[in-house]
Amino acid sequence: MTSRRLPRHPFLDHPGPLAFAHRGGCLGGPENSMAAFTRAVALGYRYLETDVQTTSDGVLVAFHDTRLERATDGVGAIASLPWRTVANARIAGREPIPRFEELLEAFPDSRFNVDVKAPGAVRPLADAIRRTGAWDRVCVGSFSEGRLAAVRGAAGPRLATSLGPRAVLGLRLRSLSGPVPVDRLLGAAVRRQAVCVQVPVHWPAGGGLSLVDRPFVRAAHRLGLQVHVWTVDAPEQVHALLDLGVDGIMADRIDILRDALIERGAWSGPSGQPGQPGPAQGEHNRT
Repeated sequence: MTSRRLPRHPFLDHPGPLAFAHRGGCLGGPENSMAAFTRAVALGYRYLETDVQTTSDGVLVAFHDTRLERATDGVGAIASLPWRTVANARIAGREPIPRFEELLEAFPDSRFNVDVKAPGAVRPLADAIRRTGAWDRVCVGSFSEGRLAAVRGAAGPRLATSLGPRAVLGLRLRSLSGPVPVDRLLGAAVRRQAVCVQVPVHWPAGGGLSLVDRPFVRAAHRLGLQVHVWTVDAPEQVHALLDLGVDGIMADRIDILRDALIERGAWSGPSGQPGQPGPAQGEHNRT
């Protein structure tokens, strides 16, 4: 079962577990492409996960890597290239790289979980949210405490964020040993603006120590934080996590996640057949 407490931010205001299409999923086009996000929305996904980088002339793009080579037919570091060059690159040789504001405009009813991948993306992201008034539609996370702090400072308290890695460590210690000095380990200011904790099942991702268990979920819920887990594509793991009480799951195989939620009576979107999955688009661990 999942938490039914009132959400701390409108971003989380959704019945049942939150289903996130990680980089748009791998069913309707290559990662972080307009085609992938369009397919996810057509399947009934309201929550879309993406990443942001910034070009040398300040254009905020939805793209995971710092460089173009792995995912596109282009070459070079995005931060050193102007938008006119990045705009000519094609994801998997066929899909253009979308600007983040394009996604906000194309999917006005969708909510975006955004991983800030570079320091240069902080100010453009805050400006984009402010220009579009997307305060209730965006939640920001990062592996960098510094980038998270910078986003919070640039955007202000209206923006929803997830806990950073230091705060996740504090939460894990609290779950194992009972109450700890929360303000020192989690940070009072961080707790006021953070609305969720977003973590892999194990740390480091793909192996390592188990992170998400019932004590961890309970510790987060006691602090009013939702627990979102990435990237989960096995149906048995989806069910196990939901049984622990996690509040959201991010998946590449958005057909599998949707089917598992339908099976539990927890899917709130359309329930038609999702169609056949396309080929996986490279590594999709959130790193």
